[in-house]
Amino acid sequence: MIQKKILVIDDEPMMCRLISSIFSDQGATVVTANSGEEGITMFQEVHPDLVLLDILMPNINGWEVCHRIRNYSDVPIIMLTVLNRSEEIVRAFDAGADDYVVKPFDREVLLARARAILRRSRVNHSLVFDPSFDDGYLAIDVKGELVMVDGQLIRLTSTEFDVLSYLYENSGQVCTFSQILESVWGEKNRYKAEYVHVYIWRLRQKLEVNPRNPVYLLSEHSLGYRFINGAIS
Repeated sequence: MIQKKILVIDDEPMMCRLISSIFSDQGATVVTANSGEEGITMFQEVHPDLVLLDILMPNINGWEVCHRIRNYSDVPIIMLTVLNRSEEIVRAFDAGADDYVVKPFDREVLLARARAILRRSRVNHSLVFDPSFDDGYLAIDVKGELVMVDGQLIRLTSTEFDVLSYLYENSGQVCTFSQILESVWGEKNRYKAEYVHVYIWRLRQKLEVNPRNPVYLLSEHSLGYRFINGAIS
């Protein structure tokens, strides 16, 4: 966490102080905001490496803040909230969150999740493109965690890339929901298939010529998904 900038957006000052203490103890620089509006302003000023974002805030809630940040940045975002229903979690991921932690949380678990996301983050990666897969339309650089579509660099969040790379590395094979979940989100989330559906939908919007008729990310009914060479010419 040393030299990392963390932005905490939460309307509860005590929670902001708690999270600030946790990450400051690890060497991070922590900036806090007590509203969605302030959080968006601070994000533009600070350019953080990681955002910890509450959902239940007045005026602009966390879902909307996440969506606005995603309009111009793929910085890692962890939703940190008391909400824990499946539809609320799906909505967070659909807005662009990389992870979801329910309050009250364990200090070490939160730090571990933050470290994992920062490791996966593409924010500080060099844009040197060395494709592992390239069919003339879609190109994937696994080592550099970069993707190009029709010659254009495509922004993927770290979690989006993790899902894509797992499917690519198992090309042609059916990857079950539980296998994808365990690989990307960890064993505790292996039964939350809705995570996978949301991210496949998002990847298809970014990578496929026709997301409704995909040629790369194919569904296997009731089982999972598989990546194949779509061979678009």
